[in-house]
Amino acid sequence: MPTDTPVTPATINGVAINAADETLSADELRQRACSELLRQAAQAKGLLPASDVASSDGVLSERASSAIETLLEQMIVIPEPSDDECRRHHAAHQASYATGERVSARHILFAVTEGVDIVALRNRAETTLLDVRCHDGSDDKFALAASTQSNCPSGAEGGNLGWLTAADCAPEFAKELFGHAEVGVLPRLVHSRFGFHVVEVLARQPGALQPFDAVRGAVVMALRQKAYVTALRHTLQQLAAEATIVGVELETADTPLIQ
Repeated sequence: MPTDTPVTPATINGVAINAADETLSADELRQRACSELLRQAAQAKGLLPASDVASSDGVLSERASSAIETLLEQMIVIPEPSDDECRRHHAAHQASYATGERVSARHILFAVTEGVDIVALRNRAETTLLDVRCHDGSDDKFALAASTQSNCPSGAEGGNLGWLTAADCAPEFAKELFGHAEVGVLPRLVHSRFGFHVVEVLARQPGALQPFDAVRGAVVMALRQKAYVTALRHTLQQLAAEATIVGVELETADTPLIQ
């Protein structure tokens, strides 16, 4: 399916959320749509003056951001997870709470920079991923690709990042590397704030599993965050169901949740 914006602007209740000549990914367009739904809901609740208008670049005003924060505090109440829920979560995700895990990895970074064609960049990254996964081992295609295509200084070293801990990485990058058993070229692109990464895990050193009592606070926070995300999605679904939306697809209250 196409990922760019349509020729005419997308609108939420008649309010444009992008310019006709602006190129956005489908995810960026949905993010703007969700922000505008919340901005309008804050106005409807009297938390934001009607004089506040949607910006042309999708960036909320300071008072709109504050009003949305207040709106969500009023609409979303997160129950405290029970001890049994926490223990079950810990038992099912023990690797996530291990300490000292290290991963030896290398990567090829396709950096997202201002003005870059995201679709073309992703296609290049996916082509490279397929290429390095399918090589016959007669040469080091990964190192060669890193040296010629990577936008990271590590490309001069064949993409080698050395031994890493989770603290050494951006959270979204660490999430894909740690707490898994995979070794070799990961079968998917890793997305981070820096761009698209083709990643090869060379070796793993497992961390020490932590008893429940030692990580209870972290488990509680994880379950709270999970509950908040679920509640926020339901809130956005309900707002979407009540709105007139043109040019962007959003889940509504009648749309099954994607787990």
